[in-house]
Amino acid sequence: MTALTLKAAGLLDIDTGEIIRPGLLHIDGERITGVGGPATGDVLDLGDVILLPGFMDMEVNLLMGGRGETGLASSVTDDPALRMLRAVGNARRTLRAGFTTVRNLGLFVKTGGYLLDVALRKAIDAGWIEGPRIVAAGHAITPTGGHLDPTMFSAFAPDVLSLSVEEGIANGVDEVRKAVRYQIKHGADLIKVCVSGGVMSLTGAPGAQHYSDEELRAIVDEAHRRGLKVAAHTHGADAVRHAVDAGIDCIEHGFLLDDDAIDRMVEHGTWLVPTTRLADAMDVSKAAPALQAKAAEMFPRARTSVLAAYKAGVKIAVGTDAPAIPHGRNADELVALVERGIPALDVLRAATIRGAELIGVTDRGRLAPGQLADVIAVPDDPIADITVTRDVRFVMKGGKVHVQNR
Repeated sequence: MTALTLKAAGLLDIDTGEIIRPGLLHIDGERITGVGGPATGDVLDLGDVILLPGFMDMEVNLLMGGRGETGLASSVTDDPALRMLRAVGNARRTLRAGFTTVRNLGLFVKTGGYLLDVALRKAIDAGWIEGPRIVAAGHAITPTGGHLDPTMFSAFAPDVLSLSVEEGIANGVDEVRKAVRYQIKHGADLIKVCVSGGVMSLTGAPGAQHYSDEELRAIVDEAHRRGLKVAAHTHGADAVRHAVDAGIDCIEHGFLLDDDAIDRMVEHGTWLVPTTRLADAMDVSKAAPALQAKAAEMFPRARTSVLAAYKAGVKIAVGTDAPAIPHGRNADELVALVERGIPALDVLRAATIRGAELIGVTDRGRLAPGQLADVIAVPDDPIADITVTRDVRFVMKGGKVHVQNR
């Protein structure tokens, strides 16, 4: 592959926060080889744009949502093949929005035990389809009647959409160990567990802890012994405390955090993926009255808890919970975080180098020699105006151009 120089008005040094002008980035194959002039090899002049590292979304589900999905009905009408085909479009939209790496956090649909996100990851890595690099969790692990047990989202009869241990419904220490081992056996990169309820589960308080401490410790033990991290859907402050004490690596959402839970996360180095845009964007107007009541309680607190966590020093990475935010509109989360009061540069770091740190990689997140050539371009300085991240004009992943001059 011929050496290539990307030429732009500027590029962001994510560590210093400086916009280097002009922006010259040298690429050979799938890697960045240098920053700054003179140009070498072929020159791709992108005009008056700012180059950034590819963004990372640490909370998506590419197998859910997207064009043609009919909500709860799709849970029982869509077979795995149809769900995979829809995911191809979701993956493409996510990449073309500038998100070159994602964590896919947990299937909760009937698949016969197949880990569809692992298959999607393999297809993308093989170059068969366009999409971001995927860190796959396989099936989310939850107890019977817990959040992400599909029967919690509708008044399904007991024999409708019953999932197996392999598909994530696990009770007791022995079953949760088996569920974790199954995900690992079939290619999961991390484990997703539901520690508390949520906005959209029909029964129980949203902050109530679903797994016992013994079950949580067993899940963490199985994952950590095999070198995998554990991400936990958790809202309630008390559930967060128990998750942190069990060794959970990352809290997803955390809408109901209090000061003590935040302090404990800081002490243990536990990550937070706040998905705060949901508090503004999720339409619950047609949801059941109980769910609307939960949203009325949780969303105002979600708008303040993330800033409190940031100020206390909790490690934060960007995540959207797409399709709760539509696939391809992932940058809305960056805008929301700035609106909550977090400085734009720290939000950009949360979407790049912090995401890389969370998933334990050092080969992406910066525009620097040796890094993967995951590069995007926006029309102006995103530190001055974070909303430009919604207008991605150029996307390169691993040295291959996917979007140009949009």
